[in-house]
Amino acid sequence: MDTPIADFLRDYQREGMARLHMPGHKGFGPMGCEAWDLTEIKGADSLYEADGIIAQSEANAAALFGSRRTFYSTEGSSQCVKAMLYLAVTCRPRGTAPVVLAARNVHKSFVQAAALVDFQVEWLWPEEENTSLCACPITPQGLERALSALDKPPCAVYVTSPDYLGNMLELRALADTAHRHGALLLVDNAHGAYLGLLPKPLHPMGLGVDLCCDSAHKTLPVLTGGAYLHVGRNAPEGLEDKGKQALALFGSTSPSYLILASLDGCNKGLAEDLRRGVSDAVEGVLRLKKELEKNGWRLVGQEPLKVTVEAPSRGWTGPELADFLRVGGVECEYADPDHVVLMASAHTGREDLRRVGDALLTAGERGGPRRGPGRTPPALTPPPRAMSIRRAVFAPSETVAAEESLGRVCASPTVSCPPAVPIAVSGEVITPEALELFRYYGVRRVDVVCRDGEKKSPIGEE
Repeated sequence: MDTPIADFLRDYQREGMARLHMPGHKGFGPMGCEAWDLTEIKGADSLYEADGIIAQSEANAAALFGSRRTFYSTEGSSQCVKAMLYLAVTCRPRGTAPVVLAARNVHKSFVQAAALVDFQVEWLWPEEENTSLCACPITPQGLERALSALDKPPCAVYVTSPDYLGNMLELRALADTAHRHGALLLVDNAHGAYLGLLPKPLHPMGLGVDLCCDSAHKTLPVLTGGAYLHVGRNAPEGLEDKGKQALALFGSTSPSYLILASLDGCNKGLAEDLRRGVSDAVEGVLRLKKELEKNGWRLVGQEPLKVTVEAPSRGWTGPELADFLRVGGVECEYADPDHVVLMASAHTGREDLRRVGDALLTAGERGGPRRGPGRTPPALTPPPRAMSIRRAVFAPSETVAAEESLGRVCASPTVSCPPAVPIAVSGEVITPEALELFRYYGVRRVDVVCRDGEKKSPIGEE
């Protein structure tokens, strides 16, 4: 597999050109990577008008992922989420409405896209009770009921799989269900870029999905910010033609060539040795999971390279357990009151997994059942909607203490990242249930629409 972007950067560095162009470091600096950090000089192509080395590299990625087109992002899946929603709405199938039916555990970039693109959202709520904020279990049968209840088919169904905890949905069946109603299926696959490397591939591009995004940097050897927007082979014609335009709407005109080079270099790994590395890591994670379950830890999710520990199953809270692991030389990805999330990759060694196992087994012995294992998070029920997402985001707003937000209208969602999943969405009235969740997840400040803004906003009435 060739690496045209990395080759160009390497060759340019060797030529020793006088760099009378951006960036200002001119190839020198304390980090050691500055020589690779270029701009759109002759031969370097341009990300949003690619017809040279970037286009060649993206074509390599499309072949590896089995997509009709794959586009690079240097601004993470957040940029790709906005772009694919723009595509779904502006290129929507005939007979559908500018409405997206979305599982509730969306990343906040989805809410931002709804404000910027201006589409209506209908929510799919969890089909199970006492579900974590990060999870939203949706079955094909549940999706069928939700679609059948709408007056007109939405342009798209939107789900997150895998979610932050490692739960995975039945994407092929969900795609079939959405397509029967004339809607596209969009997937936030930010955590699953590696899924096509499994012995039984589970990447959305092989499961009938129309559009999906991957955060390459989360699970592949790519610099932070590197991501993909994929168009499925069987997606409606025309989506790929506007892919660059969609990404350019939400991206900088100065994309990082360091990130582009790492995406380019990853293609070589995907074509050669990464599959074996992923296979070894999956086997190691599976052994670790079995050992933890044997010793009384309850685990969550099916994602092969993620270990999500239900902390209360051995009497801990997530933050307590994360602190304990940190003392043992293990830094987790995420911790909330109920869970500790540990993410592995092809570059996670046996020693790292052994350290995790040793620490958790010790924690299990020392922690004791300080809390019962049946602890569950508060449930969030569908709240009243006072205004559209767009109107709420653009309305005058103020930040108040979470305890003082009851009955106010949520403006821009205030969430931590990770997991960046909103409790209250823009335009919704903050309910007692939302207030309880703010307390549970430690949200102290909330942006709400000013009371005058509830009557009028800068963008006017809808």
